[in-house]
Amino acid sequence: MLIGVPLGWSPGTDHLSFDAVGLPGIQFIQDPVEYETRTHHSNMDAYDRAQPSDLMQVVVVIAPFVYLAANHEEKLPRKPLPDPLPTIP
Repeated sequence: MLIGVPLGWSPGTDHLSFDAVGLPGIQFIQDPVEYETRTHHSNMDAYDRAQPSDLMQVVVVIAPFVYLAANHEEKLPRKPLPDPLPTIP
């Protein structure tokens, strides 16, 4: 179940790799009920464990977001890029 979208910095998620290269990384926060189970991020973490009611809810939220973002006249806001690492001479 989707429970929110953080507006500020949110650590440790898959969206950070997008932020790191200047693309908008969006994180939709899910209900933590099954997040820290023994199967999460394991070889048993497969689509058949998805809850149909959760999938229906997330589609209702994400589909309009993607549609509106794709058709928005301006780019989505981006976070500032990190300072480049110093080069070794």
